[in-house]
Amino acid sequence: MSHKEVPRAGLLKGALAGKISNAHGAAALHLSVRQFQRLKVRCVAEGPRGLLHRLRGRPAPRRLPADVRAAVAELLQSTYAGFNDCHATEKLREVEGLWLSRSSVRRLRRALGLPAKRQRRGRQVRTRRCPEAQMGTLVQLDASPFAWLETRGPQLALHGAIDDATGTVLALYFRPTEDLHGYVTLLRQLVTTYGLPLALYGDRLNVFVRNDPHWTLEEQLRGTQDPTHFGRILRELGIGFIPAGSPQAKGRIERLWQTLQDRLVSELRLRGLATREAANAFLPEFLADYNRRFTRAPADATAAWRPAPRELAAVLSCRYSRVVAHDNTVRLGPRWVQLPRRRAYTGRRLELRECVDGRLLVFADGHCLATQPAPAAEFILHPRRGPSSDRRQRLRASQSLAAEGGRYPATPRKRPLSSRTPAPVTPRKPSPTHPWRHSTPYSTPHRGMTFSRNS
Repeated sequence: MSHKEVPRAGLLKGALAGKISNAHGAAALHLSVRQFQRLKVRCVAEGPRGLLHRLRGRPAPRRLPADVRAAVAELLQSTYAGFNDCHATEKLREVEGLWLSRSSVRRLRRALGLPAKRQRRGRQVRTRRCPEAQMGTLVQLDASPFAWLETRGPQLALHGAIDDATGTVLALYFRPTEDLHGYVTLLRQLVTTYGLPLALYGDRLNVFVRNDPHWTLEEQLRGTQDPTHFGRILRELGIGFIPAGSPQAKGRIERLWQTLQDRLVSELRLRGLATREAANAFLPEFLADYNRRFTRAPADATAAWRPAPRELAAVLSCRYSRVVAHDNTVRLGPRWVQLPRRRAYTGRRLELRECVDGRLLVFADGHCLATQPAPAAEFILHPRRGPSSDRRQRLRASQSLAAEGGRYPATPRKRPLSSRTPAPVTPRKPSPTHPWRHSTPYSTPHRGMTFSRNS
């Protein structure tokens, strides 16, 4: 007998002897009076064996078949290795057609000795901020450098944006590092798909806000610092920006990284993707499936999105002030734009815009004068700080273009003065046609004549 059946035998023996009533015996065993009477009848008819459970030694009627358990065990060790219990349950149900509960998958995983993907944290008691009522009121954005491709590819930085009201992942984009090009591309995807939000919520990265304490004379006289390129884009689009004081303040996007580092890594491994281009091509499919599972309804059905401007590409750009050269061209780093020859702009300062799609636009008095198409190679939008950095970037670009057989030849680097050998100095004589060789009455005295101070 088990530890549960031993007290039953003693109470039933006392009830059969008339020492306790059926009500007291049923209350002691936490059974109904009717069930206690059934046990008395079975004890009289079968003896102590009547107290044993009827299913002892038999498999449970709802137990998984052996072939199903073997198939699930093989999938958990091969195809879905490293998946968490919830994610593995979804894949078994949708892909393999095996309808198991999460607890069953967890028991099978523990029986196989497979460790859990992540330890469960205890419930934390903290004050939570209520989400916004309308979709598009507040959007949280951030980037997460992580080994998304594991050992199959390089380490990438995933740029993401999530809606605060519904938890909808609005856009995702892979970049080698967290930079301006990634955030501007993310903003372009967001605005193109949904529209302009009212405000963005991010950290104090130098892409969003200026962290340097240096002020120019114009900024000191004005009392405000010039915004960054991304800040200027948000100002022109009418989007506010709220810098977070801590990572916990933008907890929705931080919690999103925990989920994506679990699910997205497994999905990329399942499809065998090993390049950044292939991973970016897979993100729309992943976003549709993720939002279908985890998006919640907002408190207010009316969205706060605003329509995007018509010339969005001209707004999503870095702007610079450049002086037109004598050949009526404007240069930005290794690239240059030829202005129309019907009018000379030499010496005039114009506005040059470098778009996220790689185009160069020259503006004068709010009108576009000329456009240069995007380069054939992959373009990366990065801020240029000054003419010196432009020269260095032009030198690097010319060298890369020359290596690829491009237009601009590579200029050799000048050696430092300490390593140069001085050129031999040779005396130079005037040429035969030099004016000094010609005899003039004021330069060379005539032969046979002498001159004195008194003459």
